[in-house]
Amino acid sequence: MLVSTAFLTLLGLVSGMGLGLAAHVFAVETDPRLEQIIEYLPGANCGGCGFAGCHDFAAAILRGDITPDHCPLCPAEEAWAIGELMGMAVEAQQPMVAMVMCQGSEDPDSRKKFHYNGVATCASLNLLGQGDRLCEYGCLGLGDCQRACPFKAIEITEQGVARVIPSRCTGCGMCLAACPKGIIHLVPEDAPIHVLCSNHDKGGLAKKNCPVACTGCKICEKFCEGEKIRVVDFLAEIDYDNPPQDLSVVGKCPTGALVESGI
Repeated sequence: MLVSTAFLTLLGLVSGMGLGLAAHVFAVETDPRLEQIIEYLPGANCGGCGFAGCHDFAAAILRGDITPDHCPLCPAEEAWAIGELMGMAVEAQQPMVAMVMCQGSEDPDSRKKFHYNGVATCASLNLLGQGDRLCEYGCLGLGDCQRACPFKAIEITEQGVARVIPSRCTGCGMCLAACPKGIIHLVPEDAPIHVLCSNHDKGGLAKKNCPVACTGCKICEKFCEGEKIRVVDFLAEIDYDNPPQDLSVVGKCPTGALVESGI
């Protein structure tokens, strides 16, 4: 009994020493700056930077593949601190928020082609004739974007459409990838005016399918000088690099597709 115990003890000691030696021989040195970079990052692991999480993003910074200002959540002070640590030039980024380019309808049930009773996801519903809405460009309202948002910044309204809560939105872009319609866009946080429509049908059909659709009438385009608003393929688009500042243009829109920020 004593011999067996002594043998097992000796075997354990030898195995432990072997493992310790192997760990020392095969150890991979870690750049101490990696942990410093991670400490500066927000730690949300939202994926808005295009990487799996903050650790992978920090490793990419360390390799020189990307600069810290590509993190949508990292405050400017922390991004500049990382830049100083790495000797990188960091540019101040304009804060962006997500926006659903659709207002839906006051009576969404009357604007449907059929009653859907399948898997409650926008992705599944969109496979059936591009959804149950008469407007095939509109929000399907089953909340794929809401579930994808790590910051609880999206709600589904009574009109059956998704709405972003700007005060919670970080501009990570996760909702954009989740929307099968592609109608969620990142826009400048301080943009004063938006076209809340994605319909490219001709005016009559667009209005028939949705009372608040943009009809491409060009009234807003003519009201604004230059190309601050222009109509492309029957849909008005805001030039967010040079947006209109005269908010009275909103009142010129006959359908209400043009809205002020925050409404």
